[in-house]
Amino acid sequence: QVQLVESGGGVVQAGGSLRLSCAASGRTFSSLAMGWFRQAPGKEREFVSSINRSGDYTYYADSVKGRFTISRDNAKNTGFLQMNSLKPEDTAAYYCAAAIGSYYPAEPHTYDYWGQGTQVTVSS
Repeated sequence: QVQLVESGGGVVQAGGSLRLSCAASGRTFSSLAMGWFRQAPGKEREFVSSINRSGDYTYYADSVKGRFTISRDNAKNTGFLQMNSLKPEDTAAYYCAAAIGSYYPAEPHTYDYWGQGTQVTVSS
């Protein structure tokens, strides 16, 4: 069983930055592909970014491309999402997800494990 714990959320003004972390346990971290999704009130969960097991390939939603950077430290069993130039429309609960097998980066149903989420609020 894999446990994922997100941290780093908070309240920030528009234009500011936050760095989210996702600490994983229960399985060799390098065997997990990772993704970040977000969900705003009244909206469906949407893809933000993903990174493959070795960190060689990253994917981003168009809405965050150029502002967010996903990374991972396999030695520390932790994934990260650096968020810069934040906008009010980035306000949402952010979830870390992990896949142990085949997956489609932007498809949440292809991930096997999920964290509890961390809230990001961007004020205008």
